[in-house]
Amino acid sequence: MFSDQTLTPKEALRLCALGTIAAGPMRYSDLAGAVRDFCSHVMGPSLDLMGLSIELLKYEGLVEPIDGTGMEDDALLAISEAGRRELHRLLTAPLRPSTDLTKLVTTLKFRFLNLLDARERDRQIDMLLDVCESELARIEDLRDASTRDGSLLLSWLDHDITQLQGRLAWLEEMRRSL
Repeated sequence: MFSDQTLTPKEALRLCALGTIAAGPMRYSDLAGAVRDFCSHVMGPSLDLMGLSIELLKYEGLVEPIDGTGMEDDALLAISEAGRRELHRLLTAPLRPSTDLTKLVTTLKFRFLNLLDARERDRQIDMLLDVCESELARIEDLRDASTRDGSLLLSWLDHDITQLQGRLAWLEEMRRSL
């Protein structure tokens, strides 16, 4: 954890893995794939997402094989009692305000957009539209794949989708007005 008791990226991945397997035993490869898929739908492609080792969770006693031994035989894994305690600790950790570097860079682009000529401003707006459309597609894909995960997750994803659709409409209007 960071000094303010908020989660590090590694702990966020751990939370995803433990929460995923808490629903029921999973094969090693299925758990690794589910964590990678979920996190990359939310965050986009990232090398940080490759940092979670299911083997480490097993070594630390947070998951345990109930059929097989580990990665080498695609063991069926279940969350342990220690894993449930760790899941609870991670789930109840405080949150930091958004510190996303992309948000800062986007805000700076808008702050200084007037310093570019019209053609370059159009290119930047097009790039921002592309980024927003990609983010919307990722969240919509996650929502489509998460229909079994409960109404709270679906409600949050619907909220994100509505915000992204609003951002797209705003960017389109900005492009027309420039």
